[in-house]
Amino acid sequence: MTRSKSKPRPKTEPNPTDAAFDAAAAAYEQAGDMFQLIAPDGTSTGAGELPDPETRLRLYREMRRARHFDERGWVLYRQGRLGVFPPFGGMEASQVGTAAALTADDWLFPTYRDTGAALTLGLPIARALAYWRTSPHGWAMPENLKVLPFYIPIATQYPHAVGAALAEKRKGTKNVAMAYIGDGGSSEGDFHEALNFAGALEAPCVFILQNNGWAISVPTRSQTKATNLSKRADGYGIPGVRVDGNDVLATYHVTREAVERARRGEGPTLIETVTYRVKPHTVADDPSRYRTDADNEGWDAKDPVLRLQTHLMSEGLLTAESEAALLKEVADEFEAALKEADSYPDPEPAEILDHVFAEPTPQLRRQREQILSEQDSNKDNA
Repeated sequence: MTRSKSKPRPKTEPNPTDAAFDAAAAAYEQAGDMFQLIAPDGTSTGAGELPDPETRLRLYREMRRARHFDERGWVLYRQGRLGVFPPFGGMEASQVGTAAALTADDWLFPTYRDTGAALTLGLPIARALAYWRTSPHGWAMPENLKVLPFYIPIATQYPHAVGAALAEKRKGTKNVAMAYIGDGGSSEGDFHEALNFAGALEAPCVFILQNNGWAISVPTRSQTKATNLSKRADGYGIPGVRVDGNDVLATYHVTREAVERARRGEGPTLIETVTYRVKPHTVADDPSRYRTDADNEGWDAKDPVLRLQTHLMSEGLLTAESEAALLKEVADEFEAALKEADSYPDPEPAEILDHVFAEPTPQLRRQREQILSEQDSNKDNA
């Protein structure tokens, strides 16, 4: 008996050199379906009225604060003074422009990459540093601030935000909930369930979808055929807006409109901010393993901080002297916060159970007693 010969597998064509280049880069150039107020060179596009000078300067200051945190975070990580954290440099406009449309009475549900958004809403820098040091001093958010701890699981924050928004609606307030997600997270079931949930019940919720081109090492075009993710809102009967996520003025404009709409009781909005993750996934990531320099080409010229800086200087709202003073103020603020974070005492094992519920459950009380008992036993045996 002879074995039949298997047919040779058909040869597949190799991927083109730019196969890993995300759809976000190409989509970014299609400004016709993307709201933009200032071009990459800082000039006005004429698409709408610009915010007042005070607001523009406030947004610039917040972006400088966020970038300084990101840059110093890299240094602290290499010094062993900060844990692994996801950098967000190059995405400041997307985070600052959205969070700046909220007040301290609103809710913020950030992903692990949204430190800039949390800082903009008022999270103290020292608390943020403590969080990325895995210290309990960073787990508990200030009582006067409705910011959730940075979400590590993908997309779970979206349904949670809907719940918070509906609670505010039931209490009769005008407060809204804002939740962030990435392009990869928008393929998760929680994303779609939350949009349907919020749309059906007209929850005062603003969904921010930061399309930065990458879900860790997977480019957007590999995980979806969609090229305009804001259109996913159509399937749930809610408005969807696509905005240049590297234009902080445009991002702030559309988000403020969505927030005001939610406060009026008109339901949720999905906002896709088109940006790019120029940095690695985390400080421990090596993006050269899955993308090339050609993938990043052109994005430095779209830098959101430099874009607004150029605009402000051309408008006479910022000078070299005021810029230097601002940078010194931002640096001094960070160093003072770092000193505070360094002064926090080492955590105790039982602290891991704090800030889980407003009132500890019977199970948590038993666990606390067990931890404390084991600590006492270890001391006795020492």
